[in-house]
Amino acid sequence: MEGGEPRRQEEHVAADDVAGRRALHRRGFQLEGRLRQARRTEHGWVDELVYGRLADDPVGPEASTWVMNSITPRKRLIAHALVQDVAGLVLLCETSFKGDWEFPGGLVEPGESPREACTREMVEEMGFAPALGGVLVVDWLRPYKGWEDAVELVFATTVVSAELKQSLAPDGSEIVALHWLDPQQAGERMTPFGAARLHSALAAAREGATWYTEAGIRQL
Repeated sequence: MEGGEPRRQEEHVAADDVAGRRALHRRGFQLEGRLRQARRTEHGWVDELVYGRLADDPVGPEASTWVMNSITPRKRLIAHALVQDVAGLVLLCETSFKGDWEFPGGLVEPGESPREACTREMVEEMGFAPALGGVLVVDWLRPYKGWEDAVELVFATTVVSAELKQSLAPDGSEIVALHWLDPQQAGERMTPFGAARLHSALAAAREGATWYTEAGIRQL
């Protein structure tokens, strides 16, 4: 309490209580989290939503954008790069946490541009980032093994010289090895949709175009 007013107010509501959620939205409460199957109702166990409002939060019409930002869907955004050497071999990263291999790059942080994220991730992963070109593929990823759906961008890059290849090294933590493979070999080490995304990126590069794909398959 500061000056007799609560600094923070918190409310919990069942995820299926549409009227209750709307009432909190009108009062300027922002969605802060979800407690899985934390409330028992006549329909069984349901998730419980946690809402909060601070004393200095916007009020009136201005509050609506803050509320809507907290309740509208958010998708993961992934920024990867198609990196090739002068012979056309494709660079894949072998990670320490899963069996399939993937393009260099990674998750885009909140407030970070995809281009900045891709460059940052490559520097972290292998100590260097080739210059990025345009986007080759915009791919929608279906939910997979606990991940919700996401959007992945695959950037073109400058060709990596033989000398530069020799200087690249995995970080040894998240990335345990770097592999240069022909496209067919590369696809065999990726998930099926990762392989499809690879071949779409290569085709888009040949066309000088940007492809929209879903699970790696071009959508026309």
